[in-house]
This record gives sequence, C-alpha cells and structure tokens, in this order.
Amino acid sequence: MATASLAVMSPEGGLSRYLSDIRKFPMLGREEEFMLAKRWREHQDFDSARQLVNSHLRLVAKIAMGYRGYGLPIEEVISEGNVGLMQAVKKFEPDKGFRLATYAMWWIRASIQEYILRSWSLVKMGTTAAQKKLFFNLRKVKGQIQAIEEGDLHPEQVALIATKLGVTEDEVISMNRRLAGPDNSLNAPLRADAEGGEWQDWLVDDSPDQESELGDNEEMQLRHQMLQQAMHMLNERELDILTERRLKDEPATLEDLSQRYGISRERVRQIEVRAFEKLQKAMRQTMREQADARAEARASA
Repeated sequence: MATASLAVMSPEGGLSRYLSDIRKFPMLGREEEFMLAKRWREHQDFDSARQLVNSHLRLVAKIAMGYRGYGLPIEEVISEGNVGLMQAVKKFEPDKGFRLATYAMWWIRASIQEYILRSWSLVKMGTTAAQKKLFFNLRKVKGQIQAIEEGDLHPEQVALIATKLGVTEDEVISMNRRLAGPDNSLNAPLRADAEGGEWQDWLVDDSPDQESELGDNEEMQLRHQMLQQAMHMLNERELDILTERRLKDEPATLEDLSQRYGISRERVRQIEVRAFEKLQKAMRQTMREQADARAEARASA
C-alpha cells in the first residue's frame, strides 16, 4: 500500500476542525480490529485499511502534540505521523496477537522524528544515537528537574541532565541554547477567528489514554513472557538464587544464601552472575528471532 493510495483526513484544511473531526471516528474493539486487519492483509480491502487508519488518527494527533516545541508547523508533524500510521497498517500482522496501537506507536514516532531531524537545520550535529536522544528528551528532562528558567542552565542542572541522557555537559549546553528560541504563546488561538480554542487546549495530557495504556500494557506483557521463557533455561538452584538476589524487593544477602545451600558466598555470587548472563543471552536470542521474523515479513510484503 503506497501511502498516496489510501486517502485519509489531512490537517492542512484547518487544524481545529481536523482535531474535532477525527474525534468522530469510533474506537475499534479487539475483534473488529482483527477482522479488518485480516481483510486488508489477505484481500487488500482498502475500506478495511481506511477504517483502521481513521480509528487511530487521534493517537497520531496525541503523539504529534508532544513534539510541538520544535518550531515546526504542527499540521505537518501530524501529517508525517499519519504517514507512519499508514506504514504501520500496511505491515501490521494481526495474527501476532497484538493490537494495532501497540505496533503503530513506534512507526508514528519514528516518522515524526525523522521529519523533525530532516527539517531542523540547527541540528546537523545530531547524528549519534546519544545526540538524538538529547535532542528529543532535553525539554522533558528539564521539566522533570524543574529547570524552567530561560537562558543557560545552572552547572548542577547541566551535570544532572548529562548524566541522565548519557552525553557530555558541553553537548547539553549547546543543545539547550539551540532549543532556546521563543515558543508560540500557548494562549494564541488555533484559528484567526479565535473560534477554535487556544493552543493550550491541545497540550498533551500526561494521563494515559486508551491507545497508550494498551500499548504499554501489551509491551509489559511481552517482556514478562520473554522473561518467563528465558527463566526456563535455569536450573532450580540458579533460578532460586537469581530470584532472591535480583527479583525481590528486599534481596537476600550472600550470607543467607550461602547458609541455605551450604556453599561459600563467593560461590553464590558466581551462580548469580552466571544465571543472569544465561537469562540475558536467552532474551537477546528471543529478540533477535522476533526481529528476523519482522524483517522477513517486511521483505515478503
């Protein structure tokens, strides 16, 4: 499905009207979503694909609003997110057992972030993973540490942010100055006639919405399943020591476990490390297999 082949609503005709209109599309239940996705994947039913896309336009708008501070027209950010959504629908495999929202969020964010990086001429230096992480997370981290004053950050704030994001203090200072341009007033009207409400009416709500909560829950379930499968690789003693040392709110001491098993504390530590390494290896193997399966699906699409 080429993105141009599936017509979806565009915010170019007026943002406030668009945001109002996409609220009219119904949310899909799990069974209905599954059947639509099957009809699209097996029969190339464009009406089914259109319903899948339109029912998730609110998710795109919510994610896009989180990128409103980068000085780019929010209509274009939403449009790029819609492109990512359509790519997600194209590649979605309902038989995997996940909801579309879980899968689509990654495509939406990736499409938006690629657009921002292409458009921001000030961020030509943002080529490494750490620098991109700094670019997209600096504002959020500043909010977390209440560094809301304009101008340069205090040295202790710079040091804290650099530690949190894994970059140098010079990179934090440089990026903060690049992002310090004036933001549009949050009280500015969405439309010239002032009937569409204010920008602050569309700030991202930090409380979980249905799509985000669903995605987070399913990702957590997936990780839990991977952990449970990997733990089958451990013998009884390894499993008990690893659980007691790393999975309990109040970990057991090496001394307690050495007495339980009649071995030295150093031997307990060695078993703990070996069990953890086996667990990591098994989970990495599972993730590689899933990545290979996704790559094969893309190649055959």
